[in-house]
Formats: sequence, C-alpha cells, structure tokens
Amino acid sequence: MPDERIGGSGTIFQVRIGFLYNHDQLHQVAHSLPIALALAAMGTGAEIVLITTSERIRGEVERLAGDTLGHGAAVVSLGLKGWFTRLAERVAGRLIPVRKLAILSDNVDFFRTLDVLVVAEKTSLALKRRFGLDRLKIVHTRHGAGDRAIGFDKASAGFDAVLVSGPKIGERLVREAGVSPDRLYQVGYPKFDLHRDTRIELPLAKDGRPVVLYNPHPSPHLSSWFSMGPAILDWFVANPDYQLIFAPHVMLFERPVAISIDKLRVARPGRIEQRWREAPNIVIDTGSRASTTMAYTNAADIYVGDASSQLYEFLLRPRPCLFVDAHHTKWQGNPNYAHWQAGPVISDVANLGEGLAESRLDFETVYRPIQQRLFAHSFDLTDEPSAIRAAWAIATIAGLTP
Repeated sequence: MPDERIGGSGTIFQVRIGFLYNHDQLHQVAHSLPIALALAAMGTGAEIVLITTSERIRGEVERLAGDTLGHGAAVVSLGLKGWFTRLAERVAGRLIPVRKLAILSDNVDFFRTLDVLVVAEKTSLALKRRFGLDRLKIVHTRHGAGDRAIGFDKASAGFDAVLVSGPKIGERLVREAGVSPDRLYQVGYPKFDLHRDTRIELPLAKDGRPVVLYNPHPSPHLSSWFSMGPAILDWFVANPDYQLIFAPHVMLFERPVAISIDKLRVARPGRIEQRWREAPNIVIDTGSRASTTMAYTNAADIYVGDASSQLYEFLLRPRPCLFVDAHHTKWQGNPNYAHWQAGPVISDVANLGEGLAESRLDFETVYRPIQQRLFAHSFDLTDEPSAIRAAWAIATIAGLTP
C-alpha cells in the first residue's frame, strides 16, 4: 500500500496526528476541532488529519474548519468495510451504537498509520485494548466539564494524556480514576473559543417574559424527561408568562429507545406532542446543530435541567438555575451533583412555578456567588485561547516541542 505519510504535494510528514469524530451526533466536534485548527496554524510540520465517520459530521467539520482545510489539515472519511459490521449496523444500529466500535475494528490499518489520536470519547480506547495498537498515543479531550460519575471512571486512566478544563476535573481524575498527574494537561475549554458568543434568532416574543431553557439529560437513570418532562412542557403551555426553549441533550431523541451505559436502564423518549409544538411560547429543538453551539445556553434567562454538563456552559454568564430531581437523589455533598448547588432543586412539577420564582429571587444573594465558585473550579481560563493551550499540550505529547 502507498505510504500514507506522504501528502498531496509530496511532503513527507514525520508525525501524523488524527482528530477522530466518531459519533451519531455533532455535539463532540466543538470540543476538539478548535484544537486541531490551532495545531495546524502552529506550523509544527505534523500532518493533521480530521477523521469523520458520517456525511453529517464531515459537513460540520468542513464548515467550521473553512480555509484551514488544505492548508495544514485534511479531512478523511472512514466507513464500515466488513459485511458483518454493515449487517450489524442495519439490524441493530437504530437501537444501540454498534457503528462506533465497528468503525474502529474495520479501520485498524488506518489508525496504525497515526502517531497520536485525539478523541472526545472513550470508545476509542478499544484500539489499544482490543486491537493491539500499543504504539498509538491516544489523547482524551473530554466533552464537557460536568460532574457525572462516568466522567471519572477507571477508563480515563487508559489514555496517554487527558486534557482537562480546570482543577475540578483534574482532581477527580486523580482521586477517582487513578490517572497519573503527569498525564494531565490543564488547558481551559476550547469550545468557548468557538461558541462563546454564538447567538440564534428565536421565534419568541421580545416582550420581557423570561426565557427558560429546559435541557434534560438522555440517560434514563439520570434524566428528568422520562417521568417528569411531559408534565414540565404542559406546565409551560398553561403558564405563558414564561417562554420556553426545549432543547434536550441531542442524544435524547436520537434513537427510539434511550440506554444508560454506566447503570443499565432502557426507556423510550416518546414523541413530541402537537400541543407543545403549537404553543406560541415554546420553541422545540430535539437535535439540530444549534443544540451543540451554545446558542440556547447563551439565549436563555433561566436554566432548568438535571445532569447535563451544558449547565456549566450556561454558567459562563451566571443566571438563575433550577434543577429537577426525578429519582429521589441524595445529592447534598455528592460530587456527582455539585452543580445542583447552583439553584433550587424540586422533585415535583407542582413546585415548578415556585422553584422558578425562587431561582430568580435568591439569585444575587445566594446563587450567583455559588455559581461563580463552581465555574472557577471547573474552568481554568486565561488570556491565551484554550485551543492554543491545548494545541501546545498535544505538540508536547507528540514530541514536537523542544
């Protein structure tokens, strides 16, 4: 086979760094693509390969990368090659994410050409564990700065390096996942470089009514949607003094069933009722790219949610928050629910109006300082863009710096 380290101009690259986008949705792209673009702009001499696994993701990568493509970075598309993996995808892909692992197994020879692979998820560790690519350095960017326990499980110790957004993440990875401190690089949050000021024009009245974002998590054992979500939307239909953006995590409605991986649960997300779609004070988005660009967290006046790390993106600009506990959680003092300190917590939709009022009334005196503390512990932001800090970290990991 031809030498895949030789570029189109005949340039021979000494180091090949891949950034993998291997998911059903777009939400992980913004967590690593800014790093790839910053690394390409540094002129290290490395080949930067943006690896996509669907036309949808390729389109988003190409849109955001712009002129960088062909000038420091190139896009490569990977697909399924084996008859068995293609059959498995057709039979079970609508229910379980078989494609992600199958992409890895069908393209081991391609991944073997890389020196460093940068990923936002953990499935790619199978390249080391199952497929024998011990030489390949895999760097984890993570995809969010939330508190969920699965973000700090033992799998994190399998990476050659982990890029962390702030001290909270590093401390928990060392303490709970057993990650060696010398494998951690504190770089800030590259997604903020890309989407800090992203806005969207909403079909909502600009008449002073507060805009609420309801952003439930997709995992059945954590989410408020499955047992309380429909009643929450009905409450907003009946209470037009508030306007609502219903923008759940993009994976909630991606498949006809939702599955929790860390604690096995299976549930059906159901369908969006016509009465919600027709309500003039409600905007519904169950999975467009706007749900991945901070457009809604930037637009809302109040955040309502449960376990999504998007809460921390909302706290970039502190505002009232309300949390919905659908599982009778013993959350006080639990680091997996540290974000619930940022506003009142309710466990009954009957208390939704009271909770919204309390979140606003007590915001300045009680919750703003708590939110600022939580944000500072989660994000180490400096005058230098986070993507550049992360790019220098990867250059160091790849041996490209003195």
